[in-house]
Amino acid sequence: MAKKVIVGMSGGVDSSVAAYILKEQGYDVIGAIMQIWQDEDRCEIQDNGGCCGYSAVNDARMVAAKLDIPFYVLNFKEEFKAKVIDYFTDEYFKGRTPNPCVACNRYVKWETFLAKAVAMGADYIATGHYAKIGRPDNGRYALQMDFDNPKDQSYALYNLTQYQLEHTLMPISNMQKSKVREIAAELGLNTANKPDSQEICFIPDNDYGGYIANSGRGIITPGNFVDEAGNILGRHKGIVYYTVGQRKGLGIAFGKPMFVKAINTEDNTVVLCEGDKVFSAGLMAEDINFMGETEFAEREALVKIRYSHKPAKCTLTVKDDELICRFHEAQRAVTPGQGAVFYDFNGDMLCGGTINKALD
Repeated sequence: MAKKVIVGMSGGVDSSVAAYILKEQGYDVIGAIMQIWQDEDRCEIQDNGGCCGYSAVNDARMVAAKLDIPFYVLNFKEEFKAKVIDYFTDEYFKGRTPNPCVACNRYVKWETFLAKAVAMGADYIATGHYAKIGRPDNGRYALQMDFDNPKDQSYALYNLTQYQLEHTLMPISNMQKSKVREIAAELGLNTANKPDSQEICFIPDNDYGGYIANSGRGIITPGNFVDEAGNILGRHKGIVYYTVGQRKGLGIAFGKPMFVKAINTEDNTVVLCEGDKVFSAGLMAEDINFMGETEFAEREALVKIRYSHKPAKCTLTVKDDELICRFHEAQRAVTPGQGAVFYDFNGDMLCGGTINKALD
């Protein structure tokens, strides 16, 4: 009897081809899309699209019909609001820069979706992510970074659990994007040339500050830009509008490039510095999720501190549920709230956590 797999379909080309490959491999395939949009006008959703949009449902449904697989729309609206949107806005009010895709992957696309899939009798869930799942010598599941694939998405999945990885299939993990589009075109799928989503799906106009201001989760209060010595340089419009490493959009001219060094909620200040001062010697991280290994006193590793960050060599230690990372070469814009994800030199993911402090 064929194993049953429910494919999380986003209305994009990657999940479309993932569903096709699994069917070709003999799985009993079901397609499902997660309804996560909130109370936007349907026309606006249709225009903006993305993986949250109403248009994505139509695209995914058309693919399922073409592949001749069952298709469902699963309502995860409440979970998405609590675990992703509220987290996103609350982190900015705390002076941190959140990563909503990491939260969505762990708590919605895996935790909630997998539970629903198991209840529907599925053996696995599957997605169109470019990420490999391996099993190092110790037998634990671990994502593996693909050094040769610029689309590698392992970083955004660092928070997945062993149970989630055990019940997950990623059929396009070894493929290049160009090949995925080629397969979709050969099949005549409507998603073959659909562009990748670039912005946060629930903020289609990319106006984070405006979205947060209208969220009702807190009050935005203007404050002071200060230098590292505490000298006032000017006024900012509210800490939610800024992130560590930012240069553009400060709203004030200094006669030389200035960057956000830190955001202080205690006195509502944004600390600015010149470019060479925005580099850090290391970081501290919390909420550690162990993957390929469960404990280590000290070891050398590769680290990524943002999705687009080139892996950097470092030394890491874990002590009292907090991880300390020292870069071998200083890294730019260590940003509280973002993920720090660690790999061994073969690409097996060791662990990851949330950055809470940059170290000088």
